[in-house]
Amino acid sequence: MKKLTLTSLLAVFAVSGAHAANVIDGNPLYMPKAGHFYSETALESHSEATKDWTLGEEFGYGVTDKLAVSVRTSLTEEESFDDYAWEDLGVKATFRALDMGGWKADVYGEYAAAGYLFAHSKALDDNFWFKKGLIDYAWTAGLRAGYTTPTWTVAGHGEFVYLNSESFNWNDDGVHAVIFGLDGQYVLCDHLSLVAGVEYLGFLDDGAKNDGMWEGTFGVNYNIDATKYVGAYISGDMNHKGGDNADEWDVEKGFGFGVKFGVDF
Repeated sequence: MKKLTLTSLLAVFAVSGAHAANVIDGNPLYMPKAGHFYSETALESHSEATKDWTLGEEFGYGVTDKLAVSVRTSLTEEESFDDYAWEDLGVKATFRALDMGGWKADVYGEYAAAGYLFAHSKALDDNFWFKKGLIDYAWTAGLRAGYTTPTWTVAGHGEFVYLNSESFNWNDDGVHAVIFGLDGQYVLCDHLSLVAGVEYLGFLDDGAKNDGMWEGTFGVNYNIDATKYVGAYISGDMNHKGGDNADEWDVEKGFGFGVKFGVDF
């Protein structure tokens, strides 16, 4: 899922101007330069009484101007730490296959363990470390492409995901999914930019072909300087139910919000 940022809506309508060359500012086509590290940290919650929080981190390095590697993970808590978990850990490589003026295109692959790498339950008075049945392993192949100018960027992405209970289990028990999305950024001035995105996750397997989810995000980034930005975002999603409920959409738990901090160094 994409996480985008929102700070001060009042400032959005008060500021306009040209864009300076910020190194990192939430642009969907961002790539670190050779020898540069980057970090993007997000804290988010669901609107349902804010009983659960997720802290996510993505940390990457530019091997060359065209190749970057990164690692991501997240921690969650519920009911004031009655339950908490280390939920996922993924490694990713991204290659810039096209860099022609404003046109950019990247191919990438990721391997991740998702679920409950570690979990604590107060109700069960127990801890779970890498317990079989609570962890799935995902292989992802993706393409990201778009066009960027000093004032706006539009980028689309598509991914194929294979998920199974074992890392190298390629039998029929796995789950196959596709993800499609569109992201944009509009720069208002050196310090402020609007961002928005929409993404669809759908399943290809017979028992879940009608299942899927749409997620939309909207926000504003504030650049502290050329290499640091902060912000907050709002998001909403709709879950599409398959089987006997193929025409139903579940939006009961579809609203969220969060804050984000990014730095390139």
